[in-house]
Amino acid sequence: MTPDIHPFSITVPQSRLDDLAARLAATRWPDELPGVGWSRGVPVDYLRDLAEHWRTGFDWRAQEAELNAHPQFVTTLDGQRLHFLHVRSPEAGATPLVLLHGWPGGVGDFLDVIGPLSDPRAHGGDPADAFHLVIPSLPGFGFSTPLAGPGMNAERMAGLLVRLMADLGYGRYGVQGYDTGSWVAPQLGKLAPERVIGVHLNAMISFPIGLDGELDDLPEADQRRWEAMQNFNDGYLQCNSKRPQTVAYGLHDSPVGQLAWIMEKYKELTVPEESLPEQVLGRDRMLATVSLYWFTGTAGSSAQIYYEEISANDWSADAGDWSGAAPVRVPTGVLVSAHDVTVRRWAERDHHVVRWTELDHGGHFLALEAPAALVDDVRVFFRELR
Repeated sequence: MTPDIHPFSITVPQSRLDDLAARLAATRWPDELPGVGWSRGVPVDYLRDLAEHWRTGFDWRAQEAELNAHPQFVTTLDGQRLHFLHVRSPEAGATPLVLLHGWPGGVGDFLDVIGPLSDPRAHGGDPADAFHLVIPSLPGFGFSTPLAGPGMNAERMAGLLVRLMADLGYGRYGVQGYDTGSWVAPQLGKLAPERVIGVHLNAMISFPIGLDGELDDLPEADQRRWEAMQNFNDGYLQCNSKRPQTVAYGLHDSPVGQLAWIMEKYKELTVPEESLPEQVLGRDRMLATVSLYWFTGTAGSSAQIYYEEISANDWSADAGDWSGAAPVRVPTGVLVSAHDVTVRRWAERDHHVVRWTELDHGGHFLALEAPAALVDDVRVFFRELR
């Protein structure tokens, strides 16, 4: 590694933990209409109970230790601080792989897949499927802050990651991403097709672009996905993409505000949706992510990617997509969970799809909800490209 890459360890000062506990204890709770449940947002009783667990039962130090068990580093590229986990496989011939998180998420999303991907021999797998893992906090997220300035869109993030992989000495590598990561990952393939051997995506979105016949004769599953996409409550997206700074004041100042903002997404995007999110993800794993947003103060900076990719490009679901007009030519694998709304016809228009897998389970946060399914598909996809 170059001298500009430095070891890093997460150590949140105790004063920050004490401040969080005091703020949670002093929360001013709003009233709530009777009988509306989750239909208008996160219910007060539910959130009050979760906030109390965050204050009195949640052990941040244990979560911190779990993250610190993996080697972490920071560097600065083009003025942008970049934090990342770098987990080298014990297998000498392992394939380098970049793992890219989404919003709301972070490097902790991948904790359950790090072992199986980097050391398959120790997890009942084939050592030939091993990966050296580079897991960055995307700019504006976690410890990759502050943002160096406006214009940090998916393409610019990808450019920084291409440079990072070169600095780490990796000439050829794969990329896997979900949600925001599914915008950024294909951009690495566009910028460095001679280096990126393949791109694996889940929780990606593909859109119609106004071509004649693109909505004709869609398979029934794709019709359902397109309908779900049109009916999705995108209030958070509208706020993040149009007024990220205004939204940040409430989330940055109120831990319960930050908690509610993220818990709504966990509830809506996990499967089965009618279950409480902790039945799928676990309370402490969710609170670890919320805590990371709180301690790093990244409610506003993490939302900026929505502004850069949507508002700055005059994006709409009826005209255009987030990945740009030029198709991605590197081999691409798409993993579709039971919750995803990815339409194959439109995905194949924008990407060189060589593997398409549909699951009957799992939601948006697949590395957290169904890590074994994600690991299996990543292994198979890159096995065919080596």
